[in-house]
Amino acid sequence: DVQLVESGGGSVQAGGSLRLSCTSSERTYNVAWFHSQGHGMGRWGVASIYIGSGNTNYDPSVEGRFTISRDVAKREVYLQMNNLKPGDSGIYYCATGGMGGRGQREQFGGLVYNTWGQGTQVTVS
Repeated sequence: DVQLVESGGGSVQAGGSLRLSCTSSERTYNVAWFHSQGHGMGRWGVASIYIGSGNTNYDPSVEGRFTISRDVAKREVYLQMNNLKPGDSGIYYCATGGMGGRGQREQFGGLVYNTWGQGTQVTVS
């Protein structure tokens, strides 16, 4: 099974920036970042990227502030978050989809995601 590990969360003041990273144990087709207010709470997609083409998709609430990118050789996906707002606070998960995924199913950009990392905390004050 694919394993995803996030890193890069932290605490910043409003207007600041953070860069999140997601490392995958295997090659993936598509990776997305989801935002949640807390463990066990709802998740909504903020950005996704097709690993092969590099095509991206953003939620309107983050477009122009967040940038998703990938390093294919390292199997890493990044989320550069600029001009952060208090409402951006929460847990950020990276996710991917596939036949072997057995986790919570969420949709974003027309795709289903069912394999998740453990999440990384972002706090904006």
